[in-house]
Amino acid sequence: MKNKFMQLLKNTAGAGKKPLNVVKNEAGTEATLYVYDIIDSYWGVAAKDVAEALSGLAGDTTLHVRINSPGGDVFEGRAISTLLKEFSGKTVAHVDALAASAATTVALGCDEIIMADGAYFMIHNAWCVAIGNKKDMQDMYALLDKMDGTIANDYAVKSAKSIDEIKVLMDAETWFTAQEAVDIGLVDSISKAAEAPENATTKNFNLSAYQRAPKALTEPPKQEDFNVLIANNHRRLRLLSVA
Repeated sequence: MKNKFMQLLKNTAGAGKKPLNVVKNEAGTEATLYVYDIIDSYWGVAAKDVAEALSGLAGDTTLHVRINSPGGDVFEGRAISTLLKEFSGKTVAHVDALAASAATTVALGCDEIIMADGAYFMIHNAWCVAIGNKKDMQDMYALLDKMDGTIANDYAVKSAKSIDEIKVLMDAETWFTAQEAVDIGLVDSISKAAEAPENATTKNFNLSAYQRAPKALTEPPKQEDFNVLIANNHRRLRLLSVA
């Protein structure tokens, strides 16, 4: 069954499935994998595509996994994470703008996680839509509880926090800033790059499935903000013309 999360996100994934973008350097010693979409076998980044991309890389390649994703299918995310863990070369995850839900599982599959200043890292409980009688609901509860336990263990291992502490944060749907993610141990370091890579934007995604998404990620800029930008640009133009 396609769950509610995928239904809410698929309209923002674009028309049809996008090709997985993998870029190698001239020497072939480094490669970059762009996870700039939802995690899903039909609409976004699929584990099968990642497997094919990794099969074309030399075993000693340093792989940079650049992430800007609102998450998606938990099992697809875990499959991608497993592929990254088993890759023989070094793997470095770069959270360029957003790593939410299943996208954090992808990040945790790498040897190192670097997060851009201003990006977000979100953890929460697994969820879905279920139809049936009370026995069906009980079975679904048991499955979700198992999934949450597995996910919490992943975060606990990375952060050195207890599973109980992590579960509290998952219950609250916690959105970490870069510094908060480093402080808790989910991320290794912060990138202070002046500019994020091209297309690293959170404005493309429908985050209505989440209860506590920061307003900066869900609300369009106010008109007065645009007015300030326009006024500042006019001042720069006047200064340039005087110079």
